[in-house]
Amino acid sequence: MRAFLALPLPEPLIPSLLAVQEAVPVGRAVPEENLHVTLAFLGDVEEPELRELHFELEGQALPGCWLRLAGLESFGGRSPKLLAAAIAPEPGLSALHGRMVRACRAAGIALERRRFRPHVTLQRFGAGLRGEGLARLERAVAAQVALTSGAEAAEELRLVASTLTPEGAVYDTLAAYGLPSPSGDAGNGAG
Repeated sequence: MRAFLALPLPEPLIPSLLAVQEAVPVGRAVPEENLHVTLAFLGDVEEPELRELHFELEGQALPGCWLRLAGLESFGGRSPKLLAAAIAPEPGLSALHGRMVRACRAAGIALERRRFRPHVTLQRFGAGLRGEGLARLERAVAAQVALTSGAEAAEELRLVASTLTPEGAVYDTLAAYGLPSPSGDAGNGAG
């Protein structure tokens, strides 16, 4: 089963993200109900590993964290494959990510080694944008470059199953874990 660990977005962050999606004339927008911050992509995992991960997470006191929009970024180099809203780094978010990595290891799930770049995927561009499609994206993004928000507390962590379909991914929440109110300064986002 293809799965990941994610933070659903606090409601106050969503309108700004939907406005960006509406302004971008290329690609396929991620549906509102699928907007999230991925903490760990698990890949294809077996049910016993998911059960073990659930037991690991259920028994832990998880750290709270803030989520704050901090601009737009594309992934995929010169031929972008997706547009995302960056999430500002902050100590609670880094601590929660680290806790997820350790929980996955304890459950026997091997994660790909990659730098944690917290973001919310907004648009997907299939094989990548070039030519006029890329120019249209660049014009739309230039008008949205100042995308920022205040800090909002993440309220829960979710273990999510992902089924790929021709129309896009379908997500099913397998388990949810409440997060405490974050400690520390919500305003600066410094890490």
